[in-house]
Amino acid sequence: MKFFVDTAEIDQIRELSDLGMVDGVTTNPSLIMKSGRDIKEVTAEICSIVSGPVSAETVALDAEGMIAEGRELAKIADNIAIKVPLTWDGLKACKVLSDEGRMVNVTLCFSANQALLAAKAGATFISPFIGRLDDLNMDGLELIADIRTIYDNYGFETNILAASIRSANHMSECAKIGADVATAPAAVIKAMANHVLTDKGLDAFTKDWAKTGQKIL
Repeated sequence: MKFFVDTAEIDQIRELSDLGMVDGVTTNPSLIMKSGRDIKEVTAEICSIVSGPVSAETVALDAEGMIAEGRELAKIADNIAIKVPLTWDGLKACKVLSDEGRMVNVTLCFSANQALLAAKAGATFISPFIGRLDDLNMDGLELIADIRTIYDNYGFETNILAASIRSANHMSECAKIGADVATAPAAVIKAMANHVLTDKGLDAFTKDWAKTGQKIL
């Protein structure tokens, strides 16, 4: 499973990229706002760090506007994935942009039916939002499984990009289900390294080593 980091913070992207923990980046208007930077400027810098897809989101609500904005965003770098919402207009924009050979990430997916439509429209990525479904006492991971089954049944090439990841457990569950990609905040990706027994074992080793009075350097 590929890891995308869901942020527009350059330092976070660079740290994970240097460790080989980033295969791409997803951004959205909220993350751009949080970064406090110009969308084209920060997106261009992200694209210079990461060779994989970098999702840049359109903000228009109509298909013509999304297409125009998508073409403009695509000028930033060759690895831009144009992000459009899963609305009827978004699907229209997806079809046009994907037919032009551009990567398209269809976002805000909350049902298997929506995911099926996105695949038919030629989406490169479909982004089901796990955490937001969980917030409504629905099973976000079940949606990932349903989409995996449908796509495998018919050979759709659209990548399942699990989004709205809230925990390290979400990451491993998505990997078991067969999501192609999971995008998560940097803190969640780093939390995957944590385990109480690792901490406990390291503490014991450190105390025992101190008792030997030895040094390696």
